[in-house]
Amino acid sequence: MKRALITGITGQDGSYLTELLLGKGYEVHGIIRRSSTFNTGRIDHLYQDPHERDQRLVLHYGDLTDSSRLVTLIEKVRPDEVYHLAAQSHVRVSFDEPEYTGNTTGVGTARLLEAIRMVGVDTRYYQASSSEMFGATPPPQNEDTPFYPRSPYGAAKVYGYWMARNYREAHDLFAVNGILFNHESPRRGETFVTRKIARAAARIKAGLEQHVYLGNLDAVRDWGYAQEYVEGMWRMLQAPEPADYVLATGTATTVREFTQYCFERVGLDWEEHVRFDETYLRPTEVDALIGDASKAQRDLGWKAQTMPEQLAHLMVDADLAALQK
Repeated sequence: MKRALITGITGQDGSYLTELLLGKGYEVHGIIRRSSTFNTGRIDHLYQDPHERDQRLVLHYGDLTDSSRLVTLIEKVRPDEVYHLAAQSHVRVSFDEPEYTGNTTGVGTARLLEAIRMVGVDTRYYQASSSEMFGATPPPQNEDTPFYPRSPYGAAKVYGYWMARNYREAHDLFAVNGILFNHESPRRGETFVTRKIARAAARIKAGLEQHVYLGNLDAVRDWGYAQEYVEGMWRMLQAPEPADYVLATGTATTVREFTQYCFERVGLDWEEHVRFDETYLRPTEVDALIGDASKAQRDLGWKAQTMPEQLAHLMVDADLAALQK
């Protein structure tokens, strides 16, 4: 039985990846931060009573700012695969909290890589890199595109990317960077723009709200379905040699178009319900992120199946169903 360790297991990607790995017979260990409130909602349906025998999902308290704890966990779990998904991942928030973002998203990656090196465990490491690293570099973007991050989050991810590359080249660690373009789902956090829009469309249709406030409607993004992207993560760690891969749909969609898809799904005119709020604008905007995932398709056999309009409908339907419950 393979053993995997996932940081950020309670997030959108962590929950889908946990489902995937459990379905493949893995024993899955996840790192969660201590909180006074329950924060495991996305994986509660997978959790087993720790008193039961043959438990295959185990949660551990830990934090990316605590080096000694990371060393202890690597030594205790001794994973065959490590999926590093945890981060302060909200781009707009990173402008307000640049130091915290750098400490967790950037230096936290170095702490985890160093813990693996110090323990000497034979493992394969997945680094969750981001299309935000490309920033102002014109699309389409692939594995050879120069980085030009336009946010503290993007800059921190560039640091994590190069640390993974460094440990691969300096310490012979099987480390890969998954450069994932925007990937969404009904499990996306409610402050992220796609989920915010889908949820608002459902709530406005139900008569619970009247308006939703958004920032830049002209930003162009490449939105795919998170459940498909975690399959790509897993495939990267099964490859014969470590390499870096872009995962994307290759489809350009504006925030305005995504909003239209969501409101059309519930039979409403989006222009009657969307309001502009400048507080949602970034100090430095990223105009267009559109990925070229041809390398992943060629080497890994991975290709996105769900396109942005389908994704918008899927997300709105899920929020409508949640309201009906």
